Amino acid sequence: MHEMSLAEGIRSIVLDQARAHGFARVTVLRLEIGRFAGVEKPALDFAFDVVMRGSPAEGARLEMIDLPGQALCYDCAKTVQIADRLDPCPECGGGRLIPQGGDELRIKDMEVL
Repeated sequence: MHEMSLAEGIRSIVLDQARAHGFARVTVLRLEIGRFAGVEKPALDFAFDVVMRGSPAEGARLEMIDLPGQALCYDCAKTVQIADRLDPCPECGGGRLIPQGGDELRIKDMEVL
């Protein structure tokens, strides 16, 4: 379950930011997760609750924001949204797409006290 190590990385960032900015508690943490990031959201939610115990984010609400998959189509030269890495271009039907987004996993922001 790599979601546990993802949660541990998030905890490390929370602790670093708490030290740097002097906050004591995180009430909400928002994550942006790309469609192709390979994250099992229920598993990450569980891991987050477990890993954040004893940290400023203990009891924080985790909000996960879905980001679409994007690709550049070499046939029509447009950036398009795709549901799967192997989907054809929704604009022209071409099959020569290079993924340009959707594999992100980042903290968007935190609400802190």
